[in-house]
Amino acid sequence: MRKSIEYQGIRVHYSVEGDGRVLLFLHGYLGSSAIWEAFTGRFTDRYKVICLDIPGHGASGILAPVHEMEEMARVARAVLDAEQVSQVVVFGHSMGGYVTMEFLHLFPEATAGYCLFHSTCFADNDEKKLNRDREISLVMCGKKMQIIHTNIPKGFAEKNVATLAPWVNRAKQIAAGAPDKGIIALLQGMKSRRDHTELLRKATPKPLLIWGRRDNYIGAEVFEKLRNIAPEASFLILDESGHMGFIEEPENAYLGITRYLASLE
Repeated sequence: MRKSIEYQGIRVHYSVEGDGRVLLFLHGYLGSSAIWEAFTGRFTDRYKVICLDIPGHGASGILAPVHEMEEMARVARAVLDAEQVSQVVVFGHSMGGYVTMEFLHLFPEATAGYCLFHSTCFADNDEKKLNRDREISLVMCGKKMQIIHTNIPKGFAEKNVATLAPWVNRAKQIAAGAPDKGIIALLQGMKSRRDHTELLRKATPKPLLIWGRRDNYIGAEVFEKLRNIAPEASFLILDESGHMGFIEEPENAYLGITRYLASLE
């Protein structure tokens, strides 16, 4: 079911399916709640699944020139409040993971568990900030599609781009629907986000870290650093996936997540 709330003068859209313990799914950069459409249905026989359109993407509006990750976490909390949800397990893909860390920071009592799904706890380094500035410049020059045609295929393992061509094209379609100002606002917000290494180190609640061995955005050395920071976390390595494991290896991702959810109980 598609629903929406008003938040500081904009409409925030999300979907709700199923019943039971609540799982919140937060999409990545150039995504929307639609990116989860073939995956989250696996959970709705046992869980209540909420998929949010993060403001600036999907059907949700644009709040400001800069969408700070902290503010996006407050948006997520507002949706949960509207649904009368007191505790949630949060799954953050890529950029959604940055929002997840802010949600944990702001609302620890509401976070029953969380997953960094092809994501990290780290702030942008100088190189990443420079790349985001380049993308902002391209969008401002009307070249959004150049970014999409580069970034979306790169999100998949090279060997999966052809075999999963319909999904690559679907991801491009979702990305193309994002307004220019929304893309820029979220790029600015990612660029200025805080580092949450110490929050991950606490491993409270116990997190789940999912990584694709063929990820073009998060290398093995970065994932190993995450493992060293939180050795008590649950880990799931998807051998045949890039940055989109819930599409590239949905069954393995589902089984890993169900094991993690069982461990929280």
